[in-house]
Amino acid sequence: MAAVLLAAVPLAGCGTPPELRNTAPTAAPTRATPSPAGTPTFAPTPPPATGLPGAATPTADSGLVAVPCTDGPSGKRVVDLVRGRGGVLPGGARVRVRTGPLCAGGWHYTVLDVTGHEDLHVVTEGRASAPRLVTAGTDVCTVEVRAAGPPGIRTLVCDGGSAGVPGA
Repeated sequence: MAAVLLAAVPLAGCGTPPELRNTAPTAAPTRATPSPAGTPTFAPTPPPATGLPGAATPTADSGLVAVPCTDGPSGKRVVDLVRGRGGVLPGGARVRVRTGPLCAGGWHYTVLDVTGHEDLHVVTEGRASAPRLVTAGTDVCTVEVRAAGPPGIRTLVCDGGSAGVPGA
């Protein structure tokens, strides 16, 4: 008898840990509300809101997804920026905007088709009228982009997330 009891005691605490148990009710709770006839009727109570108190709902401008810019630099502005910035593009190179600019969280991503060269990928950030060149080249997944860039830009340039991107 003692052997059975000793074997059962260590197992008494086993089971699903509290944080892994499904604590959601299987049916919506109900509450009584008076009806015109005086007989209470029962209506389902809406389930409690999920998520953390004060947590923000993601929006298009939160940087989670890169979308075509409505309030970002124009393609021409990006081309002018890389032409004048340290000679990234020679003045006479023929350039056409292939993709973008796409915006996410104040950052912008543009792909330029440069005649006779590989595509030039450009990452900028800041105001539409005065964007700052973050990086330009064939591989723009730099430390600054990985550390400070919004998820929508990081996904495009570091993870190759061009699915669903027009012209990508």
